[in-house]
Amino acid sequence: MKTKEIKTKRSGNKITDWNDHLDKKYGKVGTVKRTEFESKAQAFVIGELLKEERGKANLTQEALAEKTGTKKSYISRIENGRADIQLSTLFKLVEQGLNRKLELYIR
Repeated sequence: MKTKEIKTKRSGNKITDWNDHLDKKYGKVGTVKRTEFESKAQAFVIGELLKEERGKANLTQEALAEKTGTKKSYISRIENGRADIQLSTLFKLVEQGLNRKLELYIR
């Protein structure tokens, strides 16, 4: 695969791929700063997926909270990537609240 070289407007630095960009901005994989970034990015992704599936189910945050015994404010924090969610809660929201199947993969 051919990688495009991108020249950033602000600094004029050349970035060859996304990982190169993340290395420059947050440090190499395994550093504290990079791990924090990746954790926040994953929380954002989970929140966006939950929001999208909740929309497909035609449920409000309040309705999802009622179905799962949680609070609307907690659903909001998850959807905005500002909550540390336990797997048991994620399963409950998806499977009980949205009537969907959740599968996790480790690569």
